Amino acid sequence: MDQKVRVRFAPSPTGPLHIGGVRTALYNYLFARQNGGEIILRIEDTDQTRYVPGAEQYIIEALDWLGIRFDEGVHIGGPYGPYRQSDRKAIYRQYAEQLLRDGWAYYAFDKPETLDAKRKEYESQKRTFQYDCTTRDSMENSLSLTSAEVERRLQAGEHYVVRFKFPAGIDITVHDLIRGDVTMNSNLLDDKVLFKSDGMPTYHLANIVDDHSMHITHVIRGEEWLPSAPLHVMLYRAFGWEETMPRFAHLPLLLKPEGNGKLSKRDGDRLGFPVFPLDWHDPESGELSSGYRERGYLPEAVVNMLALLGWNPGTEQELFTMDELIDRFSIEHISKSGAKFNVEKARWFNHEYMQKLSDEEVAALFAPQLEAHNIKAAHEYIVKVCGMMKERVSFPGELWDTCSYFFEAPTTYDPAAVKKRWKSGMTVHMNKVIEILETVPFDYEAIHHALLDEYIAGRQLNTGQVMNSLRLAVVGKTVGPDMITLIMTIGKDETVRRVRRAIDTIGEVEEKQEQPNN
Repeated sequence: MDQKVRVRFAPSPTGPLHIGGVRTALYNYLFARQNGGEIILRIEDTDQTRYVPGAEQYIIEALDWLGIRFDEGVHIGGPYGPYRQSDRKAIYRQYAEQLLRDGWAYYAFDKPETLDAKRKEYESQKRTFQYDCTTRDSMENSLSLTSAEVERRLQAGEHYVVRFKFPAGIDITVHDLIRGDVTMNSNLLDDKVLFKSDGMPTYHLANIVDDHSMHITHVIRGEEWLPSAPLHVMLYRAFGWEETMPRFAHLPLLLKPEGNGKLSKRDGDRLGFPVFPLDWHDPESGELSSGYRERGYLPEAVVNMLALLGWNPGTEQELFTMDELIDRFSIEHISKSGAKFNVEKARWFNHEYMQKLSDEEVAALFAPQLEAHNIKAAHEYIVKVCGMMKERVSFPGELWDTCSYFFEAPTTYDPAAVKKRWKSGMTVHMNKVIEILETVPFDYEAIHHALLDEYIAGRQLNTGQVMNSLRLAVVGKTVGPDMITLIMTIGKDETVRRVRRAIDTIGEVEEKQEQPNN
């Protein structure tokens, strides 16, 4: 590319960053890095009525957690700042005035009640009112009023907005890198508000001015902005910036798991998964919305999952590091249709990335849970247990339930397992296990041979019955790794203690004991 690639992620601080917004940031990041370009974080807060305290910092923290690093932005500065639109307020008026002077915009003085009445009038005729080339001459604006009247109203400080003046009856084509050419006739478009008398621009004016002044080469954003793209193309034309207009790519929606409509917070609440990257405490309602980080998702897993929701690498590969994504990503392989969110696939990605962690890293994630249960154990032991058991978990929060019996002897025994496994005569078998452990060398092969080959197989006992009863005695339920490995891990003395306790606690289930063969 002749010009250095520069993209921007430009969220509004109106609440927590939706996971769909995170995907937009990620695609911008991948595209910039692949092309040796730069990515900017710009905060678009022109609508001050919807500003939510804490939202901007939340956005920054969420993207940083996911490893999406910016070259310029509201939090780090840069040569084209400021990067918060409310701090750029003075810049926009001159551009609104330029459009007015050049005949591309006009003042509109219509009161809200006048517009409401006009909408109701159209509704009564089963039509939809639109402020456009067919209706503007009948409204109160600088196209229908005399210049003297316009000046009088401005001098009197009357409320006004500046609207874009679409030429009548022209086709406007937007070339989209994902969807190809999208053409719309100007007669179907309303004259959007660009600037308000309080000195604040709307998104449409501010984003065009900022993209131009910050030398943005590509605008990669959600498909909800596609209907606004003709206006943005016309604004570039009106300002005489068509030669440097960025290229557009409108990303498909993230859909509900069922596929019918955009993924929302309500879907997450209903199905029990987060739609925000981090926990969000609503400053007004106090409501807590859960985030991926606090649910135990690893940032690499979230990035990998989101990358494949709308983009296809063209191969069967599913696991990608960030560097691999940067190398392989292409806008040409982004789908035009929406991508259904898959809750189970999200869990699968996290499980896969849990397995990629070193045993030391898993142990570090496990440490707070051990501390919460007042467990003191040697670091080497904790690391060993994590190495054995991490394949059984998808989230760090599952480690205690999965591994607790390595650190605490059971105090209760699964009633269903007791009924199924601890048959009459099992106490005798468990006493024999104790005898074997106390007499044979304490190594894997010796115990395996003495217990499974000589005792169980030699006496033609039910292997599953005896070994699952032993597991029940040691674990409290019939789960866990290979039994001999478990014994070797917790140690001979601890195993013997647990088996004796199970004998005393569970006892015999029938009055008549069935003695094993001699």
